[in-house]
Amino acid sequence: MNQKNDLQEKVAIVTGGSRGIGTAVVSELASRGAKVFFTYNRSDEEAAEVEKASGAVKVKCSQTDGEQIASAVDSIVASEGKIDILVNNAGITSDQFIMMMPQEEWTKVLDTNINGAFRWAKAVCRPMMTARQGTIINISSVSGLLGIAGQTNYAASKGALLSFSRALAAELGPKGIRVNAVVPGFIETDMTARMPRQIKHQNLDRILLHRFGKPSEVARAVAFLASEDSSYIIGQTIVVDGGLTGTVA
Repeated sequence: MNQKNDLQEKVAIVTGGSRGIGTAVVSELASRGAKVFFTYNRSDEEAAEVEKASGAVKVKCSQTDGEQIASAVDSIVASEGKIDILVNNAGITSDQFIMMMPQEEWTKVLDTNINGAFRWAKAVCRPMMTARQGTIINISSVSGLLGIAGQTNYAASKGALLSFSRALAAELGPKGIRVNAVVPGFIETDMTARMPRQIKHQNLDRILLHRFGKPSEVARAVAFLASEDSSYIIGQTIVVDGGLTGTVA
């Protein structure tokens, strides 16, 4: 199979596609022939740039609005006839030590990261079940595996996403829908660019490859799980972290 066309005629939704890993996933899936729709919430200018560069279609949609999400899915199904791939990538951080963390910051992160993934999965599962095929890929984080100080809300949401993926795989697998998770490590994005130099060096020392990953490296793992090359893979977690978690006993 021609790798660059292995997603030909597939219809994909990527949440949070206007920056970072999301943008790389949008570009990768589109380059392989998929018709890609990506969501964003506030960054109109960035979304327009991604749309122009990738040929994907931007959809302004909030992770916390179930009705808006259901409407977006209905609109895509009405125009394309199906949805083959959902990549639950959208997420936020609001780091703070727990004794200083306001309740609303805890709630906001979980409502966006895990509840948002639930809303999207719930919305796409009906058309996928009707077609008896589909792929859902949830983007977690090493924070959900390791736990990072100051990220109790983020770690809780990303750890929950892994359990959600396994349970959803058990539920939807018999219907022909594969669910898997991807766990990025430290990736070169706006978030890591803002990290203090000392923290960067500390984490680089723990990574076996001694470098941060590129968004495209995560995107290729997502594309693999979206393609027929992974047709017998379900309920699994692929860690893309340069060996960071491999050093943990």
